[in-house]
Amino acid sequence: MKSYEEHRYRSADGRLGLFARDYPSVRGTDGDAGERQERGGLPLLLMHGLTRNAADFEPLAPHLADYRLIVPDQRGRGLSDYDDDAANYRIDVYVADMFALLADLGIDRFGIVGTSMGGLIGMVMAAIAPQRVAALALNDIGPVIDEAGLDRIRAYVGGSPSPAADWAEMAGRFARVNGAAFPEFGDAEWLAFARRTSRETADGIVTAYDPAIAKGLTPETDAVVPTDLWPVWDMVTKVPVLVVRGGLSDLMSAETMDEMARRHDAAFEPVVVPNRGHAPLLDEPEVLAALPPFLCAHAR
Repeated sequence: MKSYEEHRYRSADGRLGLFARDYPSVRGTDGDAGERQERGGLPLLLMHGLTRNAADFEPLAPHLADYRLIVPDQRGRGLSDYDDDAANYRIDVYVADMFALLADLGIDRFGIVGTSMGGLIGMVMAAIAPQRVAALALNDIGPVIDEAGLDRIRAYVGGSPSPAADWAEMAGRFARVNGAAFPEFGDAEWLAFARRTSRETADGIVTAYDPAIAKGLTPETDAVVPTDLWPVWDMVTKVPVLVVRGGLSDLMSAETMDEMARRHDAAFEPVVVPNRGHAPLLDEPEVLAALPPFLCAHAR
């Protein structure tokens, strides 16, 4: 996997220090930033899901080596600061942080790849500034989020479980919670999953996110997960879109994908990944057959 530079910047509200990986385009490593962007295509902003971080895109990154990849840890995840006000763990705040990141890097036009919550952030960004978003790829997320999937997420996010004694124990925890979504995973895959999603501390292995992110997931609030984003979707109908859906997903239905296509005016490419629930890793053959050509066509 190609190496990345560490980029640190201030959140949009100026309160937090945030972190992002900046993977240079392989095609542009011998030129300046402007030349790199031109020769390798537009920069791509890759945004992770609710409990993930920038490492979530490690399986995909080698397959997008022609592009400069900007891969942030959202506030409260990974190497970004945790927010002492849990009310700030919500979509509009993340959107503002992402525009602050792009401004800090001097990036005007870009493509987006967003998994789950990252896809919601991407939809809102495209609605706010459609002229800046050349292409939008959504991973197992749409304007309607199925309640069954939300209930499953609510059951494991937050709380303060004791640290795992070692990586094998942490991998086993993830396998028990997410096994139905990845029925083909073995021990090696679960260990890699755990290492991307957790961190070592003096007390043991813990998940790499602030448990307070769960406070916006109660059924009484839509701070983290808006219940109806059709008005937002209708504002991005001119932006080329690729939608990945896990065939076993409990968060995004086939009916939602069909309705997204019906209401969209620009290029719309659906991809279904069999034997994957929420959310595909984006290195599956079905995704790799569709995503790079889609980006080549629309993010150049």
